[in-house]
Amino acid sequence: MKRFLAILSFALLCLFDLAAAQASAAVTPLSVYGQMPGFERAAISPSGDLVAIIGTIGDQRRLVVTGKNAEAIFTLPLGQVKIRDLFWAGDDRVIIYKSDTVALGLGFTADKAELYSAIVVPLGQGQKIWSVFQGKSAVTGGVRGFYGVRQRGGKWYGYFSAITLEGGGKTERYLVSTKPALFEVDLDTGSSRMIGLHAEDDVFRSWLINSSGGIGATLDFVSNSGSWTIENGAGHKIATGRSRFGGIDLVGLGSKGTTLIYGTTDDESGASHWIEVPLDGGASSEILGNVEIERSFFDQHTGQFLGYSPAGDAPEYHFFDQRQQKIANATLKAFPGSVVTLADWNDGFNKLIAVTDGRDDPQTWWLVDIKSGDARPIGQSYVVPAAEVGPVKMIRYKASDGTEIAGVLTLPAGREAKGLPVLLFPHGGPAAHDTVGFDWWAQAFAARGYAVLQPNFRGSTGYGAAFRHAGNGEWGLKMQTDISDGLAFLVQQGIADPKRACIMGASYGGYAALAGVTLQQGLYRCAVAVAGVSDVAKMVATDRDESGGDRTLIRSLAQEVGSGRNLAAISPIRFVDRVTAPVLLVHGKDDTVVRYDQSKDMAAALRRQGKTVEFVTLRSEDHWLSRSETRLAMLQAAAAFVEKYNPADPVASPASTGAASGQSK
Repeated sequence: MKRFLAILSFALLCLFDLAAAQASAAVTPLSVYGQMPGFERAAISPSGDLVAIIGTIGDQRRLVVTGKNAEAIFTLPLGQVKIRDLFWAGDDRVIIYKSDTVALGLGFTADKAELYSAIVVPLGQGQKIWSVFQGKSAVTGGVRGFYGVRQRGGKWYGYFSAITLEGGGKTERYLVSTKPALFEVDLDTGSSRMIGLHAEDDVFRSWLINSSGGIGATLDFVSNSGSWTIENGAGHKIATGRSRFGGIDLVGLGSKGTTLIYGTTDDESGASHWIEVPLDGGASSEILGNVEIERSFFDQHTGQFLGYSPAGDAPEYHFFDQRQQKIANATLKAFPGSVVTLADWNDGFNKLIAVTDGRDDPQTWWLVDIKSGDARPIGQSYVVPAAEVGPVKMIRYKASDGTEIAGVLTLPAGREAKGLPVLLFPHGGPAAHDTVGFDWWAQAFAARGYAVLQPNFRGSTGYGAAFRHAGNGEWGLKMQTDISDGLAFLVQQGIADPKRACIMGASYGGYAALAGVTLQQGLYRCAVAVAGVSDVAKMVATDRDESGGDRTLIRSLAQEVGSGRNLAAISPIRFVDRVTAPVLLVHGKDDTVVRYDQSKDMAAALRRQGKTVEFVTLRSEDHWLSRSETRLAMLQAAAAFVEKYNPADPVASPASTGAASGQSK
């Protein structure tokens, strides 16, 4: 496929100009890595004529819509809005899905929560931007769930769930249930109507929308017993079962629209299954057996199953339509040597947005035109000079018990991979996995002379049910030694200097960083924990209380983490007296996933023992580092800390990074 090198004519061109200007510098400033990506996400309209982009132009973050000739036809300042998704409903409106951290006040089981909103952005001149459920006195708490969009009678409708209030007038309304109901929202007028009632208190309900915009199926899951029932749109039961750990969900309509696909997870083995059953009832059958699904694709108009991407080291695409499969294959082949992700496509599947990583590529976004055979770059996520992008590869090593572990290794660009200082960087989750690609955090440290290993320890997704299930009950145990076994492998290969190793991570990775200097000793010169768990027993108690004592959650936590005295045995805060390495704790004050107190308590415990500890509070930041200012503050603090206690070899010249200069010692 021919690559057409024309760039968007509007201000995104400055991204490439800046990258060229920095090419002469030895180290890119931390601000380039630490701020939100200059090009965050993009979506293509159903016709393929328009592209919606969220990115930073100059010093302002914006939504930009471009036309057929790549000209900007619409712009909207976004500021610090926390964008969670971006999609189209027709060619004349964009929907932005966002969240805000909100204080709940008295009477709630949690003091804060992340509440979601859907913002409808009409592109017509003079039309007002509005929010779903805006001004609806019978709705509270924003959008609780999004179930897609459908076109009917030439109009577009969106399907959202929300908690409802009942009563007479606006001032007399009261909360009956915290379970959401389902609404159809007219995306032209903003009017809404309830089409699905909320469930009983112990029941969690979700819906599937059919091709015409009606309820195709309803799933009711009873938390106390684990029993579940799926009914079709006519209210007839078409499937039932039991899942003690909540392993049941509606996936979507089958490829022909006459069947339903639901997913189950076996309580004992952890194996996942996709089951297909006729919507009008009948015999069910398993599909895609022994395939772990990373992404699934559905038609925006009909909701029908188009294809999937299996979990693995690099993206693969399987479409049921032969033409779509050929186009997907051709697109991947057009970028030899790169990791290619298909981010979006139009209805005709002849214009696609692809994202490339690797091969000196700091994540480039492309508009692929199948008819013309052109691929045009529309932006880069990070303005890092190609020569400074560290090489990334997947490695495999044996854990101490013989289990094969995969990991992503990022190395400094232009340096011999021998005797390097190293950072072990376990991922969060822990049910997640790292893949080969441009990781802003890993690349920032690789640019400063460090080898960075991101191990996919047991308990990670992407390697089958047995591997994921093997992490149950192994917090601080085999999951932890899987990480340090990766360090041993790099030392054995001559890549890493065993005397210059640190461990860092966020969320579960932050827990692993703390466990690396408490439950383990003598391996790491320092530890950096961002939003990390220090007291597992307190985490379990908090999750239980904030869920209102949900039985499914309690069972799941006991299976995954453990219970009783075992929780104390794997809690880093109980072993601060063993710490011999400096510790950096970083935590967002608005974190609703791992509570701020987890780091606050750990810092206090370390100080009482006279240990070397630094604690950085990120004001107005959540669990996901969603704001540029605080994300950069985290990276600056982490870089300064690591370079102080585990200095890398001298670089050609220091980076200009402000508080944390990036200068190696």
